[in-house]
Amino acid sequence: MVTANRETAPSVDHGDAIGYALEQVIEQASDWLTHRQADDGHWVFELEADTTIPSEYILLNHYLGYIDDSIEGKLATYIRKRQGTHGGWPLFHDGDFDISATVKAYYALKLAGDDPDAPHMQRAREAVLAHGGAAKANVFTRIALALFGQVPWHATPIIRPEAMLLPKWSPFHLDKVSYWSRTVMVPLFVLAALKPKARNPRGIGVRELFTVPPEEHKDYLTNPTGHWIGNGLIMLDRLLRTFEPRIFPQAIERKAIGKAMAFVKERFNDEDGLGGIFPAMANAVMAMDALGYAHDHPDFVTARRAIDKLLVVYNGEAYCQPCLSPVWDTALALHAMLEAGYDEGDPEVEAAVQWLRDRQILDVAGDWTSNRENVRPGGWAFQYRNDHYPDVDDTAAVVMALHRARHDASRDSIARGAEWVLGMQSSNGGWGAFDAENEHEFLNHIPFADHGALLDPPTVDVTARCLGMLAQLGYPREHPAVERAIRFIKSEQEDDGSWFGRWGTNYIYGTWSVLSALNAVGEDLEEPYIRAAVAWLKSRQRDDGGWGEDCATYWEDRKDEVKESTPSQTAWGLLGLMAAGEIDSEHVKRGVAYLLSSPRDGGKWEEQSYNAVGFPRVFYLRYHGYSAYFPLWALARYRNLRHGNAKTTMYGM
Repeated sequence: MVTANRETAPSVDHGDAIGYALEQVIEQASDWLTHRQADDGHWVFELEADTTIPSEYILLNHYLGYIDDSIEGKLATYIRKRQGTHGGWPLFHDGDFDISATVKAYYALKLAGDDPDAPHMQRAREAVLAHGGAAKANVFTRIALALFGQVPWHATPIIRPEAMLLPKWSPFHLDKVSYWSRTVMVPLFVLAALKPKARNPRGIGVRELFTVPPEEHKDYLTNPTGHWIGNGLIMLDRLLRTFEPRIFPQAIERKAIGKAMAFVKERFNDEDGLGGIFPAMANAVMAMDALGYAHDHPDFVTARRAIDKLLVVYNGEAYCQPCLSPVWDTALALHAMLEAGYDEGDPEVEAAVQWLRDRQILDVAGDWTSNRENVRPGGWAFQYRNDHYPDVDDTAAVVMALHRARHDASRDSIARGAEWVLGMQSSNGGWGAFDAENEHEFLNHIPFADHGALLDPPTVDVTARCLGMLAQLGYPREHPAVERAIRFIKSEQEDDGSWFGRWGTNYIYGTWSVLSALNAVGEDLEEPYIRAAVAWLKSRQRDDGGWGEDCATYWEDRKDEVKESTPSQTAWGLLGLMAAGEIDSEHVKRGVAYLLSSPRDGGKWEEQSYNAVGFPRVFYLRYHGYSAYFPLWALARYRNLRHGNAKTTMYGM
């Protein structure tokens, strides 16, 4: 498919060594992308996590007593294929053994019918026992085991529905934790109070995964931070558990459960599910079941359907996605298409712009109003619908895409989106993903928070996106919000010149995000701190010309780890260098050559490595669309800058 606009798109001198190949790849990649656009204008690609989510899907079925051997057989095939050479399951492609993922995978496979004496199950069991047994799994895994009667409830921290009744000034309040924690915890409060037992029709257990009988294990709770506050909270947990029946009267418990379920129902989100994320959806379904909802009750049916919409089924295998990413995919794909030469006159752009505008959240005052009650709604969610939880990062990316598309009809959408983003800036100058001022660090010491992701503090990558948006819209360097954002970014720079990537893997992602924003806002690209970032990016280029960064870099002592170059990370490296004026550098030329020669299927480059993160060191993601639109974006920008004899771009991304 060739549009009128693309027939006149800027071309590179075909006399150079890569000019013709560059044009060919850009055309093939953009054509591939247009053919994967839905009829209504949006894009959505698969979003893959580790085997924890498909394992939990199987566990959910057996909790409810609903066994689907057909789909579970496909899920089991997927899980088996991802077992590591270490015998267990990793958190990302080719990663280290993770005991929690392994316990859940083993249990799911056993529930699905795998013989515990089969070689792959023996290897998994031996690996778990060698790492201390299932008692060493994380809090969420132990809660799942408690629901199946495999560990006593004292293996889990006290989590009570009465937390719903606490005033905002109390040490714990829902408004003080992140959106994902809120939506996961509230139905979990109900489960922890009622302590239901899974139906488990086949009576499957996993006692063989424990080094001592689970009821005899003494030290299930761990201090997530090692701080003395954590030790004190563990002691408090034990004390509360001793007196739990007397401290929490049934009348108060019933009132709290009612408030918890009211919270869930208000945010039910129809078939897009509570919070739009699998763990929250699954907890909501189990909570309704525990409260006696019939499985044909309309609310139960809707909640279950939202979960099943996350399934990806192939001929012989299947997996369950943690959530869906259509707004994010559509915004980024639109950026790539605009960079490749499409413009507001093309039907593909028109359709994508209209689809995005239709999903702006203008009339729901979500949970973010807790700290920003005077800010008008105007953001976009990550999923198809998640109106209580618009995403700052998505909103900035969408606003920049709409602005690039130059549609007069988008002016109001752009203005409302920018207004909301400005209102969500935290006092330190940065932006979090869903909330402002969500920095109650004390809460990371509670035993429940062993995943280290209870909060949503400002991060560099989201802040860079917001700064880039403001710059692209014409906000000057002297604007107070811009000045505060730049100060925050400078304060967060690593000693080696890079920036941490909270939502993308990892320092390459963070550094690209920042350099793009600083270029757009007109920062002097010769500033020493910017040159340090450029030098760091150049130093991370690999011998093959690409860039790569392993998910293990989220552990401080493994910051420089890399296994292979990847197309998406190479694209970020290139976009970062080009934002810093390095269009003519040999590093950029070698990176372009890497992308041009890397294997791809039309417009999708081959990439197995995970390229994003949900929670550092706990939960990782592979956006299947990243290896399509980011390489196209980088190659098209390279062509455009060379054609225009320009050093940098005017855009915030």
